[in-house]
Amino acid sequence: MQNDKSKFKMEFKSRLYKFALRLIEFIDRLPSDNVSRRIGDQLLRSGTSILGNYIEGQAASSKKDFTNYFNISLKSANESKLWLALLRDSKRVNSKDTEWFLSELNEIAKIFASSILTLKGRK
Repeated sequence: MQNDKSKFKMEFKSRLYKFALRLIEFIDRLPSDNVSRRIGDQLLRSGTSILGNYIEGQAASSKKDFTNYFNISLKSANESKLWLALLRDSKRVNSKDTEWFLSELNEIAKIFASSILTLKGRK
């Protein structure tokens, strides 16, 4: 079981890393208008924060600290969904360009939410 847990952690970390790389490429292709740049900056912060806080959580000194980093990652995933929806709904990007990101963020958020519930003993 421990091996499965370690494998999942490695795969999830890799998944978050690939997400961040793909997000950077997406943001680089955004239109150069003022609003797109501002939303892109916010999206870059929140989207890369998911991975950053996950990595920080791995080195947490306590279960509470670990849980807090997961909470921040979850909040960053939810915030990223907002920025992507705004880009899509304001017609700054094609809705097909945001589909994968929104779907991936939903799955990532579910993983963090489930982990948080488990950590808090509510699952």
